[in-house]
Amino acid sequence: MSTWHILGAGSLGGLWAARLARAGLPVRLILRDQTRLSQYRAAGGLTLVEDGFASLYPIPAEVPGSAIPIRRLLLACKAYDAEEAVAELAPRLAPGAEIILLQNGLGSQDAVANRVPRAHCVFASSTEGAFRESDFRVVYAGRGQTWLGVPGERRAPDWLEQLQTAGINHDWSDEILEKLWRKLALNCAINPLTVLHDCRNGGLRDWPDEVAGLCEELSELLHACGQGAAASDLHQDVLRVIDGTAANFSSMYQDVARGRRTEISYLLGYALREAQRLQLDLPRLDDLLQRLREHLTVRGLPVD
Repeated sequence: MSTWHILGAGSLGGLWAARLARAGLPVRLILRDQTRLSQYRAAGGLTLVEDGFASLYPIPAEVPGSAIPIRRLLLACKAYDAEEAVAELAPRLAPGAEIILLQNGLGSQDAVANRVPRAHCVFASSTEGAFRESDFRVVYAGRGQTWLGVPGERRAPDWLEQLQTAGINHDWSDEILEKLWRKLALNCAINPLTVLHDCRNGGLRDWPDEVAGLCEELSELLHACGQGAAASDLHQDVLRVIDGTAANFSSMYQDVARGRRTEISYLLGYALREAQRLQLDLPRLDDLLQRLREHLTVRGLPVD
């Protein structure tokens, strides 16, 4: 049985690691450096909080330079770190290694696949709700779904049974790009506005025209990219997410609040690069990107 190596002990990476370990499956965390590894060992492992109850999982951990071969890797880091992270691990990848790419937005998946062409890259998109309360302590905030797939591949891998055992809700989709585009559109319609209006997701109810206008342009883009199915009822779905996660702060809002780099280049940036390639004029989205970049610049944060 292949070990699940997991790089990215944040929200979703930590959630997967704890669940897989709880199911008795072999898991190893890959941490940034020796200092981080020492901090993890001092914490005694990874803590998962569910329904107010905390459980500690002393999952083995290592640094990227370990000599242990990697046959299955869950890459759960930020989109802007994905290519560099996999490049560092490339010498350890066994022939035909599987890499599950759990990044927001689009663009990083192709960059990783091109960097390690001999690996088998599986794209993933998740609506699971989780956040990192502190170092090595993850709170499960809401049950969701994870879609996995390789474009054009209908046959699901055998290891999906392990996700079932671990209680990770999932589906295999040979139309995984549709799922990724849909998630990108949802993020583009919600996350930047929560940053600019300094509000929780539910606060966007006060800006209905702005939300509707963005959904209109995003639907136009999806159709132009051949992703018409991802555009279906987009506005209604965005409103449903706003209502269903009204008390939550978006991931981009949290990144900005903590002074961290956002994934703007893999969300709005990617969408507008595709629009430019297709010679599509999307003034609302373009204005949103410019306003967001100005906002980030004022706070001394990267704009890419």
